[in-house]
Amino acid sequence: MSPLSPALPPVDPGLLPLTAEFRPEGLAVGGVPLEAVAREYGTPLFVYDEEHLRRRCREAVAAFGRDNVAYASKAFLCTAMARLAAEEGLLLDVASGGELRTALYAGVEPERIVLHGNNKDEAELRTAMTVGLRHIVVDSFDELDRIERLHHTEGLPPARVQLRVAPGVAAGAHQSIQTGGHDSKFGFGLAGGAAEAAVRRAAASPAVRLEGVHAHVGSQVLDPAELADGAATMARFAVESGVHRLTVGGGLGVAYLSGQSAPSFAVWAERVRAAVRGAGWTGEVGVEPGRSIAARAGMTLYRVGTIKPIEGVRTYVSVDGGMSDNLRPALYGARYEAFLPRCPEAPRPRRARLVGKHCESGDVIIDDAALPADLRVGDLLATPVTGAYGYAMASNYNKLPRPAVVFVRDGRARLVVRRETEHDLLRLDVAADRADQAELVAAQPVHTA
Repeated sequence: MSPLSPALPPVDPGLLPLTAEFRPEGLAVGGVPLEAVAREYGTPLFVYDEEHLRRRCREAVAAFGRDNVAYASKAFLCTAMARLAAEEGLLLDVASGGELRTALYAGVEPERIVLHGNNKDEAELRTAMTVGLRHIVVDSFDELDRIERLHHTEGLPPARVQLRVAPGVAAGAHQSIQTGGHDSKFGFGLAGGAAEAAVRRAAASPAVRLEGVHAHVGSQVLDPAELADGAATMARFAVESGVHRLTVGGGLGVAYLSGQSAPSFAVWAERVRAAVRGAGWTGEVGVEPGRSIAARAGMTLYRVGTIKPIEGVRTYVSVDGGMSDNLRPALYGARYEAFLPRCPEAPRPRRARLVGKHCESGDVIIDDAALPADLRVGDLLATPVTGAYGYAMASNYNKLPRPAVVFVRDGRARLVVRRETEHDLLRLDVAADRADQAELVAAQPVHTA
């Protein structure tokens, strides 16, 4: 099989961050050439268009209202991102004690934070109840037990809660990200009466201030009708339950490949509002976008290290990252595009399997990547639309240090998360004694680029 095929067009500008511009020296984002960013901060590297992030936050607030949008921080969170979302008027949706700690450390007011999670432990709930979060999204009867125990035995104030419901409506591009069906680890099932029983119990509990109900039907949804269906089901239940708040989660998808398109926040809001009004709900509607804010704003930069043609089979192109910085292809078959920032407008006739450097045959970033014909070792290569669930799911598999994160805006790049070093990888290891540990650390080279 020849590595050259009919040329695909250049990378679709609709996959690039909003401030991306083609210059003679290559692609620039936020007024900063990507080649220059990679030289300064090394690769792999996550680069975010800060202006893009801010515009998407503003669009969401304009569509749904300031107090009705919570940024789903599981998509991408660091202190800089938490501050940015708060500055743009979004609430922050966190799903663990670690995410909560990050949001509080960033200076986000507890009243602007919502806590999720299907198995919150007492430490997480204790913190949430002590600092006074906006509300806790309660996921199970066991969680209600824990909240009541903390209230009664430790004297913690009553928790403001929304109850998460599994409405029996599942949406999303892959089974692993469909969360609203009956067969789900999340929430109280609407079928069988569990959700109704949870409302009765929460309403009667002195440890709970029941504010509303919540559902999330799935992720990477490109048809707003699927999100509207879930919203309508939840609206009917909210009306029957007599609660005064309704949250329909996130799930709005983004374009990952050339030719794909995704609905705007305005269209999403229009369809959801029409659906809940038709179901009898007259109040406000809360949403929790994550991917649709962060995904297209970010891209990952790599260096090409190996090009391996196998006659009659395929060509492998290996880069200096892989499944440790983008798990989505291995996890649920996510697909991406790739291009060279030095020539973003070049046709892409070369076909290759783009792979990482991990000791796994499944460490594939793009199974059949379209690339320029003059690709060479040492090239800077970019995969766009990696701003959601790239850094968030990053790991130290094979003891690779996690990449740095850089925000670019107005011609300036700023480091918001430094690159891990090999020294960092040893910090948590417990040696026989302090002398052994110091010797272990001193013996290791520390790579910072």
